[in-house]
Amino acid sequence: MANKTPVKAIFSGSDVTSLGEFASGDTIAISYIADGTLTAAKMAADVATQAELDTVSTVASAALPKAGGAMTGAITTNSTFDGVDIATRDAILTSTTTTAGAALPKAGGTMTGTLVATTATTSTDTDTSNTGSITLNFTTNQNFVLTLTGNVTLANPSTEQVGQSGFIAFIQDGTGSRTVSLGTDYETAAAAGLTLTATASATDLVPYLVVASNRILLGSPQLAFA
Repeated sequence: MANKTPVKAIFSGSDVTSLGEFASGDTIAISYIADGTLTAAKMAADVATQAELDTVSTVASAALPKAGGAMTGAITTNSTFDGVDIATRDAILTSTTTTAGAALPKAGGTMTGTLVATTATTSTDTDTSNTGSITLNFTTNQNFVLTLTGNVTLANPSTEQVGQSGFIAFIQDGTGSRTVSLGTDYETAAAAGLTLTATASATDLVPYLVVASNRILLGSPQLAFA
C-alpha cells in the first residue's frame, strides 16, 4: 500500500471550505495521534537531525547531554560550608596549628601540640631497687611492682587522674623487714597505714583508687603471697 499523505481541512467558521496537504509549520494536536502509531521509523524520517536533538542549548530548561557528551559552561556551587567560607574552611582543615576546633592534619602532615591523657595507662612500673623517698608516676604507669631495698616513703605525686585504679606490689629484698610510710595524699582505712610482711622475699599486694585530686585510697594489703 502506498504511503498515505495526510490532509487538513480548512475552515471558515464552522464550515469546511477546502482540503489541502500539511505544510511546514503546521501542527497536529496530540489528541489526534493514536497510541502506538508514532514509530521509530516515522521519527527517523523527520527533518530534525540527530545533531539537533543532541544539542545542548542555553535555554533554561535544556537537559544535560547524553552519556558520552560534553558538559559546557560554569558549575555554580555554594561559596560557604556550614556557615564558613570554603577557602577559610580548607585552610583550617589543612592546618597543623593549635587553633581551637582545627581538625587533625591530612595524611602525611605533622601533628603538633601536647596530647592530654584522660584515662589511665595500662603500663606497669617494675622497679627492683627502692629506698628512701619514692614518687610514683601515675601518668606513665597504672600498676607498680616495687622491690624494697630499704625503708620507703611514698611521696605525694602530682600525676594521678581521678578514677584511675590499679595495684602496688611490694616485694621484700633478701634482707626483709623493710617498711613503707605514706605521704598525705595516700589514705588507708581508719588511717591505719600499711603494715607489710617482714619476711625476706615476701610479696604483698595493695590495691588503690584515685577518688579526687590528692586523694589516693589504698585497700587493705593482701599479705605473703606464696
